[in-house]
Amino acid sequence: MLQTLANRFSLPFSIVKNTLNLLDEGATIPFVARYRKEVTGGMDDQLLRKLSDAYDDMKALEERRKDVLRLIGEMDALTPEIEKTIQAAQTLTALEDIYRPFRPKRKTRASVAKAKGLTVLAALLKKENVKDDEFFSLADSFVSEEKEIPNREAAISGAMDIVAEELSDSAKLREKIRAIFFRTGILQVQRKKEEPSVYEMYYQYTESISRIAGHRVLAINRGEQEEFLSVQSEMDHELAETHILLMLPAGAGEVQKYRQKTAKDAWKRLLHPSLSTEIRKMLTEKAQEEALLVFSKNLKDLLMVPPMKNHTVLSIDPAFRTGCKLAVLDRTGKPLYTGVIYPTPPENKIQEAKEEILRLYKKFSFTLAAIGNGTASRETEKFVAETIREHHLQLRYYIVNEAGASVYSASPLAAKEFPDLDLTRRSAISIGRRVQDPLAELVKIEPKAIGVGQYQHDMNEKKLEHILGGVVEACVNDVGVDLNTASGALLSYIAGVSKPVAENIVRFREENGSFSSRAQVKKVPRMGPKIFEQCAGFLRVAGGDEPLDNTRVHPESYDIARRLQTLEKPYDLETLSLTWGVGVMTLQDIEAALSHPGYDPREELAQPELRSDVMEMTDLKEGMLLSGVVRNVSAFGAFVDIGVHQDGLVHISELSNQYVKNPMDVVRIGQQVRVKIIGLDVEKKRISLSMKQVE
Repeated sequence: MLQTLANRFSLPFSIVKNTLNLLDEGATIPFVARYRKEVTGGMDDQLLRKLSDAYDDMKALEERRKDVLRLIGEMDALTPEIEKTIQAAQTLTALEDIYRPFRPKRKTRASVAKAKGLTVLAALLKKENVKDDEFFSLADSFVSEEKEIPNREAAISGAMDIVAEELSDSAKLREKIRAIFFRTGILQVQRKKEEPSVYEMYYQYTESISRIAGHRVLAINRGEQEEFLSVQSEMDHELAETHILLMLPAGAGEVQKYRQKTAKDAWKRLLHPSLSTEIRKMLTEKAQEEALLVFSKNLKDLLMVPPMKNHTVLSIDPAFRTGCKLAVLDRTGKPLYTGVIYPTPPENKIQEAKEEILRLYKKFSFTLAAIGNGTASRETEKFVAETIREHHLQLRYYIVNEAGASVYSASPLAAKEFPDLDLTRRSAISIGRRVQDPLAELVKIEPKAIGVGQYQHDMNEKKLEHILGGVVEACVNDVGVDLNTASGALLSYIAGVSKPVAENIVRFREENGSFSSRAQVKKVPRMGPKIFEQCAGFLRVAGGDEPLDNTRVHPESYDIARRLQTLEKPYDLETLSLTWGVGVMTLQDIEAALSHPGYDPREELAQPELRSDVMEMTDLKEGMLLSGVVRNVSAFGAFVDIGVHQDGLVHISELSNQYVKNPMDVVRIGQQVRVKIIGLDVEKKRISLSMKQVE
């Protein structure tokens, strides 16, 4: 397994072996990626996760291989040839193909025929140089009222059923036709309902199986589930039947005609439905893998949006009937005030709402308004822009993606944080905190609820949680957390820290006051040496007893860091590495950490664009050049917020003058871009944008 992985990832065998040994011993990926670079050869956390996942997949394959060997062995059917084939199988599909003939089946036409003793006749049908008379004579001998074989044709039909099932269970044949099916087959989609829907482009649709884009596969799947579409996967039937017939002896006469009928039946009744299901599953799994990459990149970009520090924030959760919920947050995210105003229909208490905003502005001097992008967002944005303009307020606003805010507000965590507030006011607080520190707030919500893709609800639940959970873990550890302010939710993503340990850290802080050092965290219940080793480098203590506690330097390297601090530059790290017995990559990281205490990688990214006025969709005209913010990225393009509540689409073909294979090579969530309006449909609320026409 290790050699196979080394070959697949083009890595030295020793690095694969030593890295996986570390992970097997309980080391975490963030810890290994940052603090064991000499072992991994400097692999980043993404490559480490791919290697770890591939290792887990291979272990699962080996477990299934053992199961198949055991199950066939228990049937006394394990020959040396079959065992050799099983050992050579490189995929689960190949393994299941081999096991298929031995798998216990429910009652089939073939099993009924076998029970009637027609296996002998089936064997003769597969035998070379069989004469018609010989075959018919044996068939006649099986005619029996007792066995419910009324005539010769019934006997032959039963024999054909046995052979057809054997053909459909042939691992060699399935592998061959599956490959041809995938390479030459087509997906045919028809409308199932006579009514308009978002699936109209697929009402009469055909595309090559080998070339269909993943996002179209997922859209078609959803349309099928919602019963708007019917879907068939097809390939050349004659080609399939020809390959099946090649598995039987060639000949002439009546026996050969029965073989041809058997091949047709094996394809139409057994292989085609079975392989169609497999092909659809393969397409779906491939599409999901692609979608998961999109979700992962979008989630990372969303989590790594730079925090807007040093702002007192007015947060608004818009609504119509129930009013807009307000929260004023101090610079640390602490709620100073919560309330409600009614500037939107049906109340339309606009003047009263403006007076309340002015009162709060004078009292709290907030410099930023955060407006949720849900129901009534457009109307609320217009109200805020008017208030700013009319009263010349030194205030700008930002439209916040509020996906998952309601999930958070109804969670036990929110109830624990704000037991005296209702769900809607908790939601308003969450919206404001997403601006002040997106990462710290978004980790409180299940990653799948954050809204980072179009089809996250169609994904394999377990795989989605694993992949997105890994993204959150990577982001949190890359940024690090302040040991004295981090929530339990944030701490639980730190390498080695479980939810119970995270809760113990918060409880210890509440009972004993702020931590004065990283070392003090060792006193937290259940914080053993192994957990401390894994998490310590990602915990920060600013202004504590030990200045190195506010850097990326791990406590295990403090002595080396202090020695490095005493040296005058320039010095040679290669020489120091040999003298001190410390790897060069570790020394490079220590040197970088010492020069950037309190380093936050998010600070290197551009701040989100703030607004002070609003536009209507009717203000737009084709040809206009505008600034916008990327809100979402899909396989077919990017959705850009240009300030009119309705995001515009930059299709993949309009992203760049260069060929773009993947939109994520060009844009990311939170990025500010210049766009040109190239299409408008006010009635359908569709805006087509171009980035390449601005280049």
